[in-house]
Amino acid sequence: MLGRVLDGRYRIERRVARGGMASVYEAVDLRLERVVAVKVMHAGLGEDGDFAARFVREARAAAQLSHPHVVAVYDQGEDDGTVFLAMEYVPGRTLRDVVREQAPLPPARALALVEPVLAALAAAHRAGLVHRDVKPENVLVGDEGDTTTVKVADFGLAKAVSATSNHTATGVVIGTVSYLAPEVVVHGQADARADVYAAGVLLYELLTGRKPHEGESQIQVAYKHVHEDVPAPSATVPSVPAYVDALVARATSRDRDQRPADAGVLLHQVRRVAQALREGVSQDAELEADLRPTAPAAPLPVEVTADDQGLAAIVDEPPVTDRTQQIRLPESEPAAPSAPAPRGDRIRRLPAPSAAPRTTSPGRPRRRGPLLLLLALLLVVGIGVGAWWFGFARYTTTPSVLGLGQAEAVAALEEAGLEAEVGPAAHSEDVPVDDVVATDPAPGDRVLPGDVVVLSLSLGPERYDVPRLAGLSVDEARAALEETNLEFGRTVERWSETVAEGEVIRSNPKAGTTVRASAAVNVVVSKGRRPIEVTDWTGRQASRAEKALAGAGLEVTVERVFDDEVAEGVVISQSPAAGTLYRGDGVTLTVSKGPELVEMPRVIAQGKDSAEERLEALGFRVRVERSGQYLGLGFVLSTDPDAGTMVPKGSTVTLYLI
Repeated sequence: MLGRVLDGRYRIERRVARGGMASVYEAVDLRLERVVAVKVMHAGLGEDGDFAARFVREARAAAQLSHPHVVAVYDQGEDDGTVFLAMEYVPGRTLRDVVREQAPLPPARALALVEPVLAALAAAHRAGLVHRDVKPENVLVGDEGDTTTVKVADFGLAKAVSATSNHTATGVVIGTVSYLAPEVVVHGQADARADVYAAGVLLYELLTGRKPHEGESQIQVAYKHVHEDVPAPSATVPSVPAYVDALVARATSRDRDQRPADAGVLLHQVRRVAQALREGVSQDAELEADLRPTAPAAPLPVEVTADDQGLAAIVDEPPVTDRTQQIRLPESEPAAPSAPAPRGDRIRRLPAPSAAPRTTSPGRPRRRGPLLLLLALLLVVGIGVGAWWFGFARYTTTPSVLGLGQAEAVAALEEAGLEAEVGPAAHSEDVPVDDVVATDPAPGDRVLPGDVVVLSLSLGPERYDVPRLAGLSVDEARAALEETNLEFGRTVERWSETVAEGEVIRSNPKAGTTVRASAAVNVVVSKGRRPIEVTDWTGRQASRAEKALAGAGLEVTVERVFDDEVAEGVVISQSPAAGTLYRGDGVTLTVSKGPELVEMPRVIAQGKDSAEERLEALGFRVRVERSGQYLGLGFVLSTDPDAGTMVPKGSTVTLYLI
């Protein structure tokens, strides 16, 4: 795509992002001479007529939004099978970069970043649009001086809400699993409250630096969204006030009826909490009670259809891992909990009493009722004790050793009855080198005594030196930057007398500069030698011609000759007289010295024939006249011009005879 001009208007400069169904490029709008972002559908998807039609409909829906915190959609088109959107270009980074580099954030800062996101979503909800894919990657953060601009991008998955269609494409759940509301996972239903849930997860991630639900697969994460509440941020960051916990709990309630009705309502609640933070309130029981959900979320009913049977079955049954055991009862006498059941087994229920009447021996007292009741009570107690032991009692939690040195962390884990093991190191902007930056399991996770906790030690800030790019081609420079974990930035073209066309002259930052990972490096690329258009200076002053040509970088050679017709100092001819030259090339100027001068000799008192012969030998033309004192002697009395005068060669000299 690089260098291609779409629809005769948008010249693709570089790719800035790649998603599941499209890539986003920085481009130049040649018509309006501005930088835009162009979202191009991946090759092959355009062949699906339904998909392409939805892409166009989404563009029209997104174009309806006009809000300072929404990335504007300018244009939509198709070029030789390539379907694209032209959008506002927001230089900067995404909220994912902010989470990666700065989280956990102070609550006030986290709310300040979420507030414009909610303002954008509120505008969309008022227009009847649901974003459906709220996540940090779709929130752009641009820094302009002392201000931070936040804009929500990629309403490409949104569509107009109607009374008859609130379902995703058949059999497909659209969105990122870490931010999907439970009802989207189970039923594929997405309304404004699904965006509210995603915004609540985003706030949790800003406050804690981690996602609320994690797992080894997307199915496990989806299961947790359906069956587990989002934890309180204060469980990870104890300094988070309780009313902020309540705000997150309300936004991420699994019961969508307990969530704010749309982003506008949540925005109002966020502003209330932000005001309390600004006033330095550490506890506000009234605000907390007002925000916290009023009742625990009930399990979502799973409706299995022909199209979503697989997903519904998965989220209805939790995956069995090495730390999850299920208890099954034998069909005969009760006993202690058995070994872990195979995947897919369920708790077996006791068979229902038979409807047939029971007979008793005549005369024996009926004591089986109390005995069965006692056995049932013992069975319930046994099940409860087993569930308590296998589900909770035998577990402990991983202590937090983040920020400790390796020896201190190992000692703390061994004191807690766990084993420590050092795993792969990781870079960190905040944790000093060789201190613990992360653990697996994470702090607070449930573990069994004797389990191994893998420590990840800090490598310190991730920094790279800009490689030397001078003399490389653009493709070679791009590859060199990618190998160094740096981004290829803008390309600026400049004339160069020493660097061949297409090669890199220099980089910005310059080679050897230490920068962050993924930092953009701009390159200056040679356009080759600057061409010089030669002007013909014939007939003009040689001094001006010499100055102009030398100033353009040309080497000027001046040849001066006598010329009876061209005045002194004027260019007679020039070589080359026109065309394209380059710096250092030569130009020759032929400049007039004027006519050649000859000294008028003294011929007074000489005879007419002798004087005439002498002057003609010098190139003069001779004219003879009688003087006013003429006596017929035939000698020269005077001349015009006088003797000793410098006269142009070929001039006429008059002899006056006596």
